[in-house]
Amino acid sequence: MGLKQVQIFVRGRVQGVFFRASTQRESRRLGLSGWVRNRPDGGVEILAEGEEDQLKELASWAHRGPSAARVERVDVRWRSFSGDYFDFRIVE
Repeated sequence: MGLKQVQIFVRGRVQGVFFRASTQRESRRLGLSGWVRNRPDGGVEILAEGEEDQLKELASWAHRGPSAARVERVDVRWRSFSGDYFDFRIVE
């Protein structure tokens, strides 16, 4: 499949429900690098890099999120692999 990058925008009740920490845990489990952050509009943004199959698994997970989240919409944008990230972090 190859290395790719995905940018995921998640909307709904996704702040204050451990969405970022859960995303970090899931991304690390999948062997992905990148970051997750809260957006001013109340959503969460994820940028992840790695093998395409693992990125698809993360995108699928983002439609559910942690148990307290109520995901209403997920937008997924595929991009070329950059190699700029070496771990997965929560950023402000």
